[in-house]
Amino acid sequence: MIQQTAPDITDELEELMDDDIEQIKQKSVSGVVSYFFRTAFLQGIGLVAAFVLSAFFSPTDFGVYGFVTQIIGLLIFFSDVGLAAALVQQKDNPDNKAYQVAFTLQWLLSWLIVGIIGLVILSGLVQAKVGVAGVWVLFSLAISFPLATLKTVSSIRLERKLLFQKLVIPQIFEQIVFFGLLIALAWRGMGVMAYTYAIIARSIIGTLVMWLIEPWKGIGFLWDLKILRSLLGFGVKFQLNDFLARIKDQLFYLGLAAFLPLEQFGYIQWAKNWSMYPYNLTVQNVMAITFPTYSRLQHRKDLLQKAIEKSIFFISLAIFPILVGMSIFIWPLTQVVEKYHKWEPAVASFIFFALSIGWAALSTPLVNTLNAIGYINKTLKLMMMWTVLTWVLTPVFVWKFGFNGVALSAFVISFTSLFSVQMVKKHLPVRILPQIKEASLAAILMALAGYFGMSYWVRDLKWLFIGGLFTSLVYGFSILVFGGKRIFVEVKNLMKK
Repeated sequence: MIQQTAPDITDELEELMDDDIEQIKQKSVSGVVSYFFRTAFLQGIGLVAAFVLSAFFSPTDFGVYGFVTQIIGLLIFFSDVGLAAALVQQKDNPDNKAYQVAFTLQWLLSWLIVGIIGLVILSGLVQAKVGVAGVWVLFSLAISFPLATLKTVSSIRLERKLLFQKLVIPQIFEQIVFFGLLIALAWRGMGVMAYTYAIIARSIIGTLVMWLIEPWKGIGFLWDLKILRSLLGFGVKFQLNDFLARIKDQLFYLGLAAFLPLEQFGYIQWAKNWSMYPYNLTVQNVMAITFPTYSRLQHRKDLLQKAIEKSIFFISLAIFPILVGMSIFIWPLTQVVEKYHKWEPAVASFIFFALSIGWAALSTPLVNTLNAIGYINKTLKLMMMWTVLTWVLTPVFVWKFGFNGVALSAFVISFTSLFSVQMVKKHLPVRILPQIKEASLAAILMALAGYFGMSYWVRDLKWLFIGGLFTSLVYGFSILVFGGKRIFVEVKNLMKK
């Protein structure tokens, strides 16, 4: 048998990539478009629900829910250990044994988490902070772990096939059931307890729909140390990155929730949740698609560079006006809607959180790139830096500025996202400024128009609506003037077969 040399393998790989590149591009583009509009619908449901729930729930209610979700968020780390990311990132299609090994470990970990939460509940510490209703919410979140494990493999298979338009369908059903039931029960005056029923219903529906879309006929339990070590080789590094993120966010916010009065933590939770909608709609959706796509393109750095630049261009085009618009009109909203007066103390926090997300919109695609091309160690360094800065600076800011210091600290730390640009540039000559300059200029003009018209926007709901429409038109007109030609060219290139 003639052995194949390394250059022959490389040539074959390049030829294979050339043959597959159009299919990858078409699936990615169609996936982005379909995924974006479907998740836009999801975020629309969430935004409407946030409006309604902000009227029915008090800051303390948000504080209770925020407290128990921080506990769950911290334990999520132990439910995956990076196996899903490892299976998505693999160059070759995983066989059913690999899926079974990953499922077995996740299933065991999910029930371990249920046991840990049971011990936490029995200790009485959670009940002392959030009451009986908060304990029931925590228990419902615990039960959702084993149910989520049942749909993990189906989700991975859809990601590897780049069938993102199908991947979002279970999420649509989950959102409709969750928020529909939550609003109905909140309207009936159930308060925090409404989350318990909504969480359980969401978990059951999501699992059933996922299995209808992508059934895993080879489901089973298997323990194979060789396969497990192979998956954990990438997965543990990936999950260590996530673990640092948990320490930076969930563990830190859990400490804040324990230290601050629930009402003040409720203000932080409300502001952070609202400010995350633009991020979830744009960055998170694009990243869900680009991680497997970047992984498939890791041997074609020229195409990978173009993909990254296009991602940043379209993300900034979409997220900048949303962040600016929400920052401008959040205070007028608390003035013209009577049930929103209670949220006025959280306005400053909301604006700082929103502005920090502007930086995250740029750094997240770059961190995602480093993960996709195998430089997990570099992203670990970034996450270690952000974790240390959060734990050191935020307490100082809280001591100086009160609960609003949490958001102010996040805004200051967000400027360190520039380090992610430097790291990626060592491997790919990506150009960042040309991708964001048009959206940045248009967003600045939009902000100026909103600021100078503020005396009108606070008069009533009619003027608030007019203000939103006017500033949107300012952004739209400005972006056409500064970058209309480029937008046309970029969209045309994406649609080109």
